[in-house]
Amino acid sequence: MKEVSATSNTVTYSQWGNAKLPEFSDRTALLESRKVLGWAFQEYGDKVVYSCSFGVEGMVLIDLIYSINKTASIIFLDTDFHFKETYELIDRVEKRYPQLKIIKEKPSLTPEQQAEKYGAELWKRRPDLCCRIRKIDPLAGRLKHYNAWISGLRREQSPLRRSVSFVNKDERFQSVKICPLIHWKWTEIWDYVRKHDLPYNPLHDQNYPSIGCAYCTRPVKAGEDQRAGRWSAFDKTECGLHLKG
Repeated sequence: MKEVSATSNTVTYSQWGNAKLPEFSDRTALLESRKVLGWAFQEYGDKVVYSCSFGVEGMVLIDLIYSINKTASIIFLDTDFHFKETYELIDRVEKRYPQLKIIKEKPSLTPEQQAEKYGAELWKRRPDLCCRIRKIDPLAGRLKHYNAWISGLRREQSPLRRSVSFVNKDERFQSVKICPLIHWKWTEIWDYVRKHDLPYNPLHDQNYPSIGCAYCTRPVKAGEDQRAGRWSAFDKTECGLHLKG
C-alpha cells in the first residue's frame, strides 16, 4: 500500500522498525481507551479512520471517538448482505452523532454481478472468496488514503485475538492498526452501553454477540464461543480483515 504523507516521526507501516511506539500503562479499560484514541488522533489527525461493523463494541468506540474528535471518519463495509437491523442502526447513529463522517464502502461487484461471475450464493460454497470481494478488497482500497485504522478487537473475543496490542503492525493492509478496546470484557461493554443509553443492534438481545452478514451469521447457543455464530457451517471464524496477509 502506498502511504499518504506523514511526518518523519509518525508511526507508520514503513517506518515501524524505527518508530517509537506509545506506552499505555493505566489498566483501567475506559481510561486506557481514551488515552489510545487521544494519541491516535494526535498522531495521525485526519489520516486515521475507524472501520466499524456497528456491533456493540462499535457503539462504545463511536461514543468514545465522538467525545475526542466529532468529525472523525468511519468506514462501514456495506456488503449489501447485512441485516436490516444493522442498516437501521446506522440511521440512528447518524442522527445521534451528526458530525461524524460515515463512509459506506461498497464492493466493486453488485450482488447480481457477483452471482453472474462466480455463481449464486457464493457464501455457501466459497465464503473466503465472498469475504474478500465484499470486505477485504473494499477496505484495502479505502485504507490507501490513511496511515492507520482503528478496530474494535478485544482479546476476550477469540483465541486468535488474544495477542492483539493497542498499536499493531498490520501486514494484511500494510498499515498500522489501533485497537483501543483490547482489555474490555463483554460485561464492561454492556455496562458502558447502558450507562450512556447508547443505541445498539437489537439482534444482540437475540443471542447474536457477533453480527456480520445475514447469510453467514446465526445466534449462538448456550456455552458456545462468542464467534461460533459466524460461518458456522465452515472451519472459519474470521472474515480475513484481521488475519495476516
